[in-house]
Amino acid sequence: MAQVLRPLSGIFMNSDYPNLLVGLSEPDDSAVYLVADDKAIISTMDFFPPVVDDPYHFGAIAAANALSDVYAMGGEPLMAINLVAFPDGIDNAVEILTEILRGGAEKVREAGAVIAGGHTVSDKEPKYGLSVTGHIHPKDIMQKGGAQTGDLLILTKPLGSGVITTAHKNSRVSESDLSNAIKVMSRLNNHAGQFAVQFGASAMTDITGFGLMGHGYEMASASQKSFHIQYSLLKWLDGAQGYAEQSIFAGGLFRNKNHFEQWVQIQADLPDYQQNLLYDPQTSGGLLIAINEKNAQKLIEALVNVGDNVALIGQVETGESGIVVKA
Repeated sequence: MAQVLRPLSGIFMNSDYPNLLVGLSEPDDSAVYLVADDKAIISTMDFFPPVVDDPYHFGAIAAANALSDVYAMGGEPLMAINLVAFPDGIDNAVEILTEILRGGAEKVREAGAVIAGGHTVSDKEPKYGLSVTGHIHPKDIMQKGGAQTGDLLILTKPLGSGVITTAHKNSRVSESDLSNAIKVMSRLNNHAGQFAVQFGASAMTDITGFGLMGHGYEMASASQKSFHIQYSLLKWLDGAQGYAEQSIFAGGLFRNKNHFEQWVQIQADLPDYQQNLLYDPQTSGGLLIAINEKNAQKLIEALVNVGDNVALIGQVETGESGIVVKA
């Protein structure tokens, strides 16, 4: 994708558009455009095929995932536009699509935003997501770059949604494991984004399709730092490590590994399935936050108090951009 976007970054240089505070020249989770001295607009979008069978839960998960990019910038969503692709000739099409949109709409309302319109196309496979507009004070903008040596790394959701949903597609998941994963994927990152800004985080991104190693590397690279992550501190969704041990992996995991492993050092005696899990593509994952040690515990306590399953997973070090995984 970086190669595809490179020609566009040459056309749309941020220096030519001074109000474009975050754009193609420094790719991040969302674009940010200054509209007043005290206000900037955040713009982002995301959509994907179903990860679960239930249409309502699919809509809620897809909406939470799209909204997450606004939270990863430290902002608040204002409105969203539905993006829908749906096949022709499906039985109960109206009922299914209504439930997808209801799930998305209720999640957007939970975020304090509103659905303001939408667009549909015919496609062979259903897809759903949102184009989201948010806002933020320019001084509060969070980006992938900015992590400082000595910062602690905090992750706000457990990992493993890729193997859980893959086990579901293969009819090998337990109902309790799937139900728990749906609950976690549907959870908004609103509190995490808000508290990260409040407690002065240095950098932030959300963990989605590139997995922890992919998005972690992007953040380390943008910050020109080395991220040291301790495997034993990572939290996993119920059942995730068991399915991984059975080699139930999403195809995207190996694409992630093939691309990002050149920047990852495994300094721990981990079996192959645990090493693979580090690249598991996440759907609507948590926020990865770099924050100074003084405020890290305050952030963790605030997130625990609102019910987030947060984990302190490592530290930022001076060194070559990349990730070091320890036991």
